[in-house]
Formats: sequence, C-alpha cells, structure tokens
Amino acid sequence: MPVPADGRTMALRAAAYLPRLVVLGAVFLFAGATLTYGAAQRISAEAAPKATAPVSAPTVVVPDLSGQAFVFAKGSLEDAGFAWRVIGPVHGYAVNRVASQTPSAGTKLKDTGAPIVTVSLARTAYAETGEPEDVSPYIGTAVVLASTPFVAKPAVPAPTAPKGAEQKPVVKKPAAKKPAAKKAATPVASAKARPPAFVVAAARKEPLDEITLPARATLLSRWLSEHPKASNAAVRHFLYQNAWIVTGAKFGWWHGAEALRLLIGADAKAMQIWGIGHKSELAARHALAEVEARSR
Repeated sequence: MPVPADGRTMALRAAAYLPRLVVLGAVFLFAGATLTYGAAQRISAEAAPKATAPVSAPTVVVPDLSGQAFVFAKGSLEDAGFAWRVIGPVHGYAVNRVASQTPSAGTKLKDTGAPIVTVSLARTAYAETGEPEDVSPYIGTAVVLASTPFVAKPAVPAPTAPKGAEQKPVVKKPAAKKPAAKKAATPVASAKARPPAFVVAAARKEPLDEITLPARATLLSRWLSEHPKASNAAVRHFLYQNAWIVTGAKFGWWHGAEALRLLIGADAKAMQIWGIGHKSELAARHALAEVEARSR
C-alpha cells in the first residue's frame, strides 16, 4: 500500500534528526560521568585526614648557680625541676659555694623529668657543719639538649589473644582524686621590714620572695609535730631547713638570731620524737653565738 505524502515526509524528517539525537545523548552521558567523578574526588579529599604539626616537647632552662651557697643553689635547682649531683673533692655542705656547673647557665634542655645538673664546690670561711648532701633526694633523668632532633620509636604491636580464647573486657578504675594541699598562711615581710643584722661581703642577700627565717623555723617545728616518723625524705627535709636557716643567719639576714633560737627548739623536738637532731642543734647554737657577736 503506498505511503501517503505526509507520512513519507515525517519519516524523512525523523531520519534526518536521528544522528543529532544520538550525539546529544552521548554528550549528556559524558557530562554526567564527569560530574560524578568530580564529586567523588571532592568527597575523598574532604575525608582524608589533615596532617597535624608535630608537637614540640617542653623545655627547661638551667639556672645560674655561680657563687651561690650550696644550700641556696640546690634549692634553686629543685624549684626549677632539676636533680643535682656534687662532684670533686669538696662535698655538699650548706655553706660551700658553687664553683662551676654542667650544663652551663642558660642552657635549654628537654624536660625529661628531672635533668641532672652537676656542680663542683669550693670551701668558704664558714665551718662545714651538719651532714653533706652530694646527690639530690630523688633520681635524676637524662640531659638532652632542646636542639636534639626527636627520634620516634617504632610502634610495638599489641599482643593478640589466641584463637578461641575469651577476651574479658578491661574495666578502668576511676583515678582517685588527690586532696588539695593546704598552704600555711605565712606572711612575707616587705623589703623595708627586713634590714640585715650585719653585712657579709660576697654573701647572698636575703631573697624577699621567701618567708622570713623566724617563720621558716616556726613552720619546721610545726611540721615535726605532723611527722612523728623519721623517714628518709623527712630527715632530708629537716636537714635542708636547718641548713637554710643557719646559713641565712650567718649571712646576716633579718632576725637571724631569733630564728636560730626557734630552730634550737625544733632540733630539741626532733631529738624527742626521732632520736636525732643533736648535731643540728649544736650547729644552730654555734651559729647563734656567732650571729649575736656580729650583731653587737
């Protein structure tokens, strides 16, 4: 049957447009694939972890100890977080002075816990009384310069349980809260209220950010009542406070004679509760006689 003219015309037109439709379909298909790939790349980039800057280890700076009486030098080291050790023929008596130190003052170290500073001492005109201390009361740690590069240790894989073994859940106990230490109210006298009893050449001036010598002796007596057992740490604290008060009084610090009288009473209390303190009491009595003679 012959196709009508109008139908034949429409068929020819459809055949002419068919290639264009195929091309447009291919273009849309390619554009959709491109958009899908771009979105996937953007999502992957956002999900990738960002590189964090390396965290620098905390550092500490070695204090300057040159010329200081040993009792004050070791106090400065302990306050700054260092351990210490005395080397050489002169031992760690309180009145001896620091001749040299290693590392030198101002050296920046990595905070490894309690880096060890070694000091060599020189004798002074004052008598070596009491017991010498050649090492710090706690264990020192390694001395590492702050400029030393950090070397990461390889990770140790966690041990795996054998197959078939039942793994028990690990229950972490809550950390016990430590009671906050209560500081005794000990007012620090102002600079104008601390005139020296006498002046000693080349002696360290009284540090005004520390409590006075009488207050320190009073606190020591109170502290003895709270520590009836003579542990190693307690004895070291007792000897350290004795050395501080005796040395400061010999240097002419404010109310040194009064502090020594209080210290003699504290030493007598140590004899009662600990059975030791006789040598410290004798050193305090000798220092009191010297201070009273120089204060006239």
